[in-house]
Amino acid sequence: MKNVLIVSPRFPPSSAPDYHRVRMLLPFLERHGWKPVVLCVRDEYVDGATEPDLRGTIPESVEVVECRAFPANWTRKVGIGGLSLRAGAFLRSAGKRLLRTGKFDLVFFSTTEFPLLALGPQWLRRFGVPFVVDLQDPWVNPYYEDNELKPPGGHLKHAIHQAVARYNEKRVLRAAAHIVTVSPQYPTTLMSRYPDLPASRFSVIPFGAAESDFAFARGSGQTAFDPGDGRRHWVYAGAVVPGMHAGIVAFFDAFRRACVAGILEPDTVRLHFIGTDYAPGSLARGRVMVLAEKSGVARWVEEQPQRKPYLATLRCLLDADALLVFGSNEPGYTASKLFSYVLARKPLLTIFHEESAVIAAMRELAAGVVVAFNGKTTGDALARMVFDRWFAERGFEAVPATSWEAFRPYLAESMAEKVAAVFDGAVG
Repeated sequence: MKNVLIVSPRFPPSSAPDYHRVRMLLPFLERHGWKPVVLCVRDEYVDGATEPDLRGTIPESVEVVECRAFPANWTRKVGIGGLSLRAGAFLRSAGKRLLRTGKFDLVFFSTTEFPLLALGPQWLRRFGVPFVVDLQDPWVNPYYEDNELKPPGGHLKHAIHQAVARYNEKRVLRAAAHIVTVSPQYPTTLMSRYPDLPASRFSVIPFGAAESDFAFARGSGQTAFDPGDGRRHWVYAGAVVPGMHAGIVAFFDAFRRACVAGILEPDTVRLHFIGTDYAPGSLARGRVMVLAEKSGVARWVEEQPQRKPYLATLRCLLDADALLVFGSNEPGYTASKLFSYVLARKPLLTIFHEESAVIAAMRELAAGVVVAFNGKTTGDALARMVFDRWFAERGFEAVPATSWEAFRPYLAESMAEKVAAVFDGAVG
């Protein structure tokens, strides 16, 4: 049995999405020869929703080492809110204490707090322990510049972050024993940026889904809507970024056309957008209602920008009459929640860039209605496709005939087997 130190600052009971890879790995790693120890930040220092019930999804045998961080209500007074900056020194110290024992064969970083990945090369030099990086999102990301959008925090802060990211990304990825990504676009981009990185250094392993999570969710409640009020509730649960706006507007336009055509009785349908902003609590701001108002469908749209607990979100999927997933205009964008939507076994509409891995997966699984677009697709053309495939063909009433045999590789058990194989190769 080999030992792996998993660095995942946000961990249950936090409901932040970037720890779900780790949570789904933990029940299965030992059967593949890896004993995990998780290094995280104590939940009182992590912004966002917490969910004590998630502790029940973690095997009791898993050792979890928690550390402190500077409280956010202190650091925000000087303009610092990110968890990596508040907790970096504490995680570095705790990691060194653990690695000094000499019992660890590997370090696995699974987090979107990218500055913490710089600990990998430091610990490799100090202790000789190789490390694997799990890139769930692009680290260096020119999205805002390419689309001429104002980034969160402003252009100056974003420029500083990206300059630091470019410096650290090169050092970290060249030193990493292996790099796991959720999208096949990421290795292509990174190998073009760093030609000395071989393709063998990368593995594309999308987020899996755990059927056991739905068993927990059925015992939970949700307050986003009342499934017994006689209306049909269609749900999108997840963050909304600017690159999704075109798909959402096209859907609203198609919805309006379906109402005019008599396909829908609009007052019987509610469109729910839940957890649309990454900002915690009262800082969350709506992203969708302004689009709904411009499209003339605001009376049927309800947006709750605050992030919801994970199990409550799954319960929303179970209580919904139909599910919606919107992709970005970035080809490399993948939805970590997609396979949970599939497991909910509801009518499902996905609108994604044609080069996204989501399109290929949905077609392979026959898990719902697929609408694909590219950079040349006009808004009107996209709205027509949504109207034809979802509304005119009444896709919103059809439970997909999903190929569950094809779905097997996307279950958490299969994902854990692939990650364990990466671990074996990294130490070998």
